[in-house]
Amino acid sequence: MTFPRPAHDKASLRKQMRGLAAKHRAETDLANIAHWISGHPGCRRIASFAALPGEPHLLPLLANFIDRDWYFPTVRGDELSFQRVVRETELQPGAFGILEPMPECPVSNIHDIDLFLCPGMAFTSDGRRLGRGKGFYDRALAMASPRSIRLGIAFPWQIVPDVFAESHDIAMHEVILV
Repeated sequence: MTFPRPAHDKASLRKQMRGLAAKHRAETDLANIAHWISGHPGCRRIASFAALPGEPHLLPLLANFIDRDWYFPTVRGDELSFQRVVRETELQPGAFGILEPMPECPVSNIHDIDLFLCPGMAFTSDGRRLGRGKGFYDRALAMASPRSIRLGIAFPWQIVPDVFAESHDIAMHEVILV
């Protein structure tokens, strides 16, 4: 992807990515992520996310993989907690207008999650991630088990040469294109 002017910092890259997101249709092809999940039967407990505008829509995976336990983030102050969700109807608008689990959904210990499907504004091909700037995912992933797998979920246009990663930014093990 060629940008009109190369970004020189996180703020300018976020601005560019917001512009690109507004220009692209957010149709999600789940074949690559479904193939990945099918090939990793040991990943039983999966943390996913409800998409913001311009992000991949992953909710159909719940119905496609009913043999897995699905967890979605809830914003609690400056932190994310992950709650088990069985069906989409257990999600309701929460912080920042993002769908979150209903309060009665059970909270998971973050160390028990095998796989994190992570949103981002941009990713590098080697797994560095640019988030929205609040650090929610970086703080949560820093507390996850070292055995957990982190997958960035991205549209092809979200792959960039550099995201200006800093020492506190948690890298993905792999980026899956949808």
